[in-house]
Amino acid sequence: MTLALMKDWTFVTAAVTSLLPFVAFVLIMVFTRSRAKLSAGLSIGAVTVSLAGAAFLLVRYRDLKTPIQYAGQWLVSGAITVPVGILLDPLSLLMLTLVVTICFLVQVYSLGYMAGDTGFSRYYAFMSLFAWAMISLVLSSSMLQLYVFWELVGLSSYLLIGFWYEKFSASEAGKKAFVMTRFGDVAFMLGLLLVLMNLGDLDILKMNSPVVTANMTPGLITLSALLIFGGIVGKSAQFPLLTWLPDAMEGPTPVSALLHSATMVAAGVFLFARLFPFFSQSPTAMTVCLVIGTISMLLASTMAMVSRDVKQVWAYSTVSQLGFMIMGLAAGSYVAGVFHLTTHAGFKALLFLCSGVFIHTYESNDMFEIGRQGGRRLKTPMICMVIAAAALSGLPPFSGFFSKEMILVQLASLNNPLWLAAGLAGVFLTAYYAFRLIFIILFPKNTQNEKAADNTAVTHGGEKEHDHYRVMAWPLILLAAITLVLGFCQNMLDVFLTGRPAGMEEITGNHHAWLLYAALGLAVIGLVLAWLEFGRRKAGQIGFAERIPAVKALFLERWYLDRMYRWLLDVVIYRGISNACTKNDNQVIDGSIDVMSKSTVRSGRMISDLHLSMIQYKLMAIFVVILFLALYFFAAV
Repeated sequence: MTLALMKDWTFVTAAVTSLLPFVAFVLIMVFTRSRAKLSAGLSIGAVTVSLAGAAFLLVRYRDLKTPIQYAGQWLVSGAITVPVGILLDPLSLLMLTLVVTICFLVQVYSLGYMAGDTGFSRYYAFMSLFAWAMISLVLSSSMLQLYVFWELVGLSSYLLIGFWYEKFSASEAGKKAFVMTRFGDVAFMLGLLLVLMNLGDLDILKMNSPVVTANMTPGLITLSALLIFGGIVGKSAQFPLLTWLPDAMEGPTPVSALLHSATMVAAGVFLFARLFPFFSQSPTAMTVCLVIGTISMLLASTMAMVSRDVKQVWAYSTVSQLGFMIMGLAAGSYVAGVFHLTTHAGFKALLFLCSGVFIHTYESNDMFEIGRQGGRRLKTPMICMVIAAAALSGLPPFSGFFSKEMILVQLASLNNPLWLAAGLAGVFLTAYYAFRLIFIILFPKNTQNEKAADNTAVTHGGEKEHDHYRVMAWPLILLAAITLVLGFCQNMLDVFLTGRPAGMEEITGNHHAWLLYAALGLAVIGLVLAWLEFGRRKAGQIGFAERIPAVKALFLERWYLDRMYRWLLDVVIYRGISNACTKNDNQVIDGSIDVMSKSTVRSGRMISDLHLSMIQYKLMAIFVVILFLALYFFAAV
């Protein structure tokens, strides 16, 4: 590190913002694991400084026109160079602020949720490791550097999902998440190698520049873009690699809030936005991305319609909303995709943290059980969850309404109306499953001892439990405020991301007037249908999809994707490839070695017979040899 860089406050701030969580991780793991409060203090203190650094950079460069890059050579081989450094542009500054804000709120919330856990220090160490990896990913200046931290995010998420490793389902969920995301990461790496071989560089700014078309054919650009998108499919749990994310709910609820809002699973959408100019060079790749995002959005929405687990419903909604973001980006609207990523970070973190309060209080993930025990009596999380569900459903004036509307307008500008129809169907399904959960908790049926539930909702653990509840409540209030305000920052965000003057929208069309009413009407219809089936006094609390056993089974079994993977493993991998490899190992490799060994033994025994102490045999052999030699020379003469 040169002296000039050390005097550059921008570089120093970015470096400190990135490195402090890693320092906290090392200190906790090496020195303070036995001191829970000190470990939490180190972790929260580090992320607080990172939050201040991110805010400083965002405010200082709020009018940034040209990216700021600090880069040095990492690897050099002939004409191939791989840089390493820090890249500051509107996207990285925005994402950096989102990441550290969510990390800070989740870590403060965890003081109450994880209080008394035997792995309290380990939990905060893993949280710090995750924050460092995600912050460094956002600030990476080259794709190889980004890939390194991409894998570290995967590692830290594995550690957090399987945090309660003594629980078999948690360890299995961690392994499933780790393995399934690796499939996508293999494709990601192949795509980067293809770019490196043809472009000679993995610098992000260079990949997004017109120089790509001069060095790579359209076919190579399409192939490399689709391979890189494979990493997005894995990390953001898109079709067909989407079934790991609901199982990842086995980890602590604050972990779910962290992974689902602006960090791990959102990293895939961030990567799409980061390489948006590169992807835009290939209309074929953009169409494939649009198809995958649409399928993921619709499939995940149907799965959420029948689930009873609070966290799994929000997990399915994450898959669906990530698909919605990919639809916006793939349809050609950079601002719409990033804006929905921004608003989603706030209301999705709020949904999970509200759910965590209910789960922490009633020790159940079942929404029906939470409702029967008096979940609606917890005023703060209940009100905040309703606000977040309204934002998720796209109801005004909440943030999700504005960002979803931008995506729908962009979909309406496409030639094929199928994409807009799918987006509108997603709006209806989202409102339905979101308020299905809300009404089940607000208007429970067959309640028992409701007055007792009211008295014990918060105070059943005594004054200490009440303190934990207050610690968890403040992040909810802040996130609810963000959800209420963020939607009105649409124009400001547009100007920040694109540098265009206010009022010059990225997309235009004649669809906006009727589309606004269509989307809002479908969201209201979904809400009303949820009320009729789950909220009104005589409601049977059975959804229209649940009334058809085959459909209910299809949605509960996640469209049988897990069973398909199980079949592929059992039939194709284990019985097919694995058995073929085993037979090859036993019969070809081991068999050939056995034949060579037996031949060596037999030849050794034959030769050893010549060394036996039987003189007559040796003399006879000498006589025969001499006789043949004599006959040979005699015949020659």
